[in-house]
Amino acid sequence: MSRSNQLVVPQANQALQQIKLEAAQELGVQIPADGYYGNVSTRDAGSLGGYITKKLVQIAEQQLSGGIR
Repeated sequence: MSRSNQLVVPQANQALQQIKLEAAQELGVQIPADGYYGNVSTRDAGSLGGYITKKLVQIAEQQLSGGIR
């Protein structure tokens, strides 16, 4: 199955994968070894996506404020 999601900055792939792993550990969600999320519950997938979005917004806010918090 082909993926329709394209990264705007392909070099960011490794950092995004790291954030995904950290979020999964934090939330106690198992990341499928084969990368297929079809067997992950909707609740777990949604909480994982929400957590990742929250982290990315926090990172962007820190960068825009010059890292001052």
